[in-house]
Amino acid sequence: MAEQGRGSGSLGWFRTAKEKFRAFAYGEHGEPKERPRVGLALAGGFARGIAHLGVLRVLREAEIPIDCVAGTSVGALIAVGYCAGASLDEMANVGATTSFADFGRWTPSWLGLATNQRMEKYLTRFTPAKTFEELQTPLAIATTDITAGVSVYYSHGPIVPPLRASCAYPGLFVPIQFEGRTLVDGFLTAPVPVEGTLLLGADVVIAVYLESGNIEEPRTFTDVLSRSFNIIQRHGDLAWRTQADVIIEPDVKSFVWDDFSKTPEMVGAGEAAALAALPQIRAVLRGEKRDSAA
Repeated sequence: MAEQGRGSGSLGWFRTAKEKFRAFAYGEHGEPKERPRVGLALAGGFARGIAHLGVLRVLREAEIPIDCVAGTSVGALIAVGYCAGASLDEMANVGATTSFADFGRWTPSWLGLATNQRMEKYLTRFTPAKTFEELQTPLAIATTDITAGVSVYYSHGPIVPPLRASCAYPGLFVPIQFEGRTLVDGFLTAPVPVEGTLLLGADVVIAVYLESGNIEEPRTFTDVLSRSFNIIQRHGDLAWRTQADVIIEPDVKSFVWDDFSKTPEMVGAGEAAALAALPQIRAVLRGEKRDSAA
């Protein structure tokens, strides 16, 4: 577990780290010595997170190396399956038949309207892994300490408590008590967990962002809550954009938060965005345009 607050100080640290990597990897004459360590940061977005599967499929088919992954909310759930070696096709099949009842249960209280305790059983559809140490690829899960107001990343020990916390959308799900902290959804402080990949030693970061749209009028309390937080984030801290080397943005604005039945379309949106980004990714891995995100 690693704690990382937000602000200009952390941004400066990441820029310094990136400069050190460049000096090591490219040498005095700008020629690469070895392949950089590649990190993938997966954003949250409820059902829209299924688009991550399309991105992962394209990166795998294009033989883009992924050395570590960080995930927020549904991005963390997808990341666990991927890092455990689960089949992307099987994950898409599970996603297509998912409903709120698979991971949430209405239990109104002063702290939230539902519990996501069922997520532990839901995770077993992807992998039997219980700890980070069992994963094939290093993973960091982003959560938010709602008392301290900072990001807290977990990369060791049990997977389920940090995963549930990362998916504990404020107001909807009851916060998770873990290791003396009160934890909620990682998107509050790490909407795109670039910091998590850097904490795992990534030299180059590919970020996947899932922007929601407001195509239809809100239908439920959850719609109102989700759009309210999205508006806040849209006008808030976008430091992650300066920290990422490549940003992939699948067009998922037309999908609502529980649109699991649209799984093929969302996977397709992820594939299209990743294919479009491949030239830039390859250029960055070759050491070209490596100052574009500085």
